[in-house]
Amino acid sequence: MHNYIALEDAIDIMGDSIIGASELNDLRLLSPMIPNEIPMIPFSREMLVTKKNDYFLILGVSRLSNGYPITIRTLMDIFGKNPDVMEPCFYNQDWYLKEDFIDTQMQDEWFLIRKTVYDESRAVQPDDLKERYSFPTAITCTYAFFVTWLTRNTKLWYHDFVWCSDVDHNGDRIYVGKYHDIDGINKNGFSIHRHLALRSCYGCIDC
Repeated sequence: MHNYIALEDAIDIMGDSIIGASELNDLRLLSPMIPNEIPMIPFSREMLVTKKNDYFLILGVSRLSNGYPITIRTLMDIFGKNPDVMEPCFYNQDWYLKEDFIDTQMQDEWFLIRKTVYDESRAVQPDDLKERYSFPTAITCTYAFFVTWLTRNTKLWYHDFVWCSDVDHNGDRIYVGKYHDIDGINKNGFSIHRHLALRSCYGCIDC
């Protein structure tokens, strides 16, 4: 059973780290369809107090004003893949266009998402991490990234990747983020990748 908190109290606790209907209504580019009945915030006061510095509390919205579902695919159509044309944008890649996870729809619900990766999780295999952490979905991360950039000018996971709960058709885990390549080799863009697990089709030859 959830402990709910009133929106006014959540705003008082979270400050600029809450993104609700009023902020989303100002997003002309994204133009989300705010539900007529705003969902209740399913978190206790105590939880928000512990999360306020490290997390965003965001209202998820399931559809655009034109009725289309909010998915990674529809967000790609809006933001494109060319930083020379517009930022923020997606990194120019297409390997995932036939994968099911990019058509997963956002839900009309509030969620918490962490602003930075846990330092102790760096360079640790995802199978080990998932025993201790609850990975977010790729659409949740993608939605949060673009919404926080547009409303708060905050660039989540700018140089880092974050593991997601989604996998591709081969069972390889999805990870997203790292908008900017610190080495300056790749163009800017929100990246979506898969962590290739070792299978029998991988081997070596000699020369």
